[in-house]
Amino acid sequence: MKNLNNSMLGSVALLILFLVLWQWGPGLLGMPEFVMPQLSRVAQESVVMWQTGGLLQHTLITAFEIIVGFGLGALLGVAIGVSLGLSPAAEAMLSPYILALQIAPKVAFAPLFVMWLGYTIYPKILIAILIVFFPVMINVLSAIRTVDPDMINLVRTMNASRWQIFRLVEFPSAMAALFSGLRIASTLAVIGVTVGELVGGNQGLGFLLVDAEGQGNTAGVFVAIVMLTLIGVLAYGAVVWAEKRILHYMPKAMLSTQ
Repeated sequence: MKNLNNSMLGSVALLILFLVLWQWGPGLLGMPEFVMPQLSRVAQESVVMWQTGGLLQHTLITAFEIIVGFGLGALLGVAIGVSLGLSPAAEAMLSPYILALQIAPKVAFAPLFVMWLGYTIYPKILIAILIVFFPVMINVLSAIRTVDPDMINLVRTMNASRWQIFRLVEFPSAMAALFSGLRIASTLAVIGVTVGELVGGNQGLGFLLVDAEGQGNTAGVFVAIVMLTLIGVLAYGAVVWAEKRILHYMPKAMLSTQ
């Protein structure tokens, strides 16, 4: 507990130091405002954007796109990861295509999705799904493949069905790896949605960022970046909270993938 308190105090101290440097550092270094605005200037701009720039509305739109893209991408990753993990033949057949999809730069898909679906929320959600899918899928696939065979054989001796083996042994054993993938995916979802909004958006924080950049409003750019960062932190924190709540009630033996 003492070490935890010391770590929290250290983190708070670093945050305070960062904010102090942000407030007074640009002035001491002689940086003009269009290069690096002070923290107080960014705070003032955030109030203006909240009152007259629709900051809340754009933030909610981006958050909705991230939640939907993350959820659908995670579900797709789990479904395909489990399917490939249980079927080596299917993995051998589909792996080259899944790998090719992962290697292809997601940014390149953004203009195509916009051309297909227009300036709506759907292109951003699709990009988030593509980015979230792979880390979740590969973690689940690896976990399913490395389940202790002795555990499976033990359940089989009790005349368990294939579904019972999956429900009682294989899926619980993959939970730790699943949440590791979800942690990564929660941050990637923010990146995916932001890329979509930057390429072809008329709403959302990515749109606000581009709009502020076009006006030379550096403080407005920082406001959008800070809001995107906060959403990412909240998304990551939600995954960590769920992980602790769920894995806490599962036997440690069931979480082992060795």
